[in-house]
Amino acid sequence: MVWPRMGFRRYGTYLRKRVLRLSASPHAVGAGVASGAAVSMFPLIGLHFILGFVLAFFTRGNMIAAAIGTAWGNPFTFPFFFAASYNIGHWILGGEPIDAASLDATGDKLSEGLFSGGLTAIWPAFKTMFVGAVPLAIIVYAVFYVLVRVLVTRFRMLRQARMAARRAERSGDMGS
Repeated sequence: MVWPRMGFRRYGTYLRKRVLRLSASPHAVGAGVASGAAVSMFPLIGLHFILGFVLAFFTRGNMIAAAIGTAWGNPFTFPFFFAASYNIGHWILGGEPIDAASLDATGDKLSEGLFSGGLTAIWPAFKTMFVGAVPLAIIVYAVFYVLVRVLVTRFRMLRQARMAARRAERSGDMGS
């Protein structure tokens, strides 16, 4: 159900080509992909597409690129993102260092209280993760924006050069 039918490598190649071939400006593509990737840092599963579109709108990014950028957050990467955001949020909020035993106890209390306590049971952990996700999202946005913008610009320059070479070859064949 989670595994792509075409395999991860082929799916990654498809997404890369899809992003590189978007007709928007390099800024719009870069801002869109970066928006989608950045919102994937937040513990708001189910809202990443909407949040990616909103961020892409404000940064003048491409909406399709934002949707593709949300693929950065997936069932395999979420545990790492959420653990990192929790630890960073815990550090920002001035919490004590966490050892494995207290983390297990916190997880047990959280799972027991999730259904009986509702939102009040998970709010401390959610707040900590949300606070920690902000710096992560800023870093991810910056890295993805620069990387994608450079790749799109380079791809388009190489594509134009190939097309110019083909045109020159065709015009040379016609002149003979």
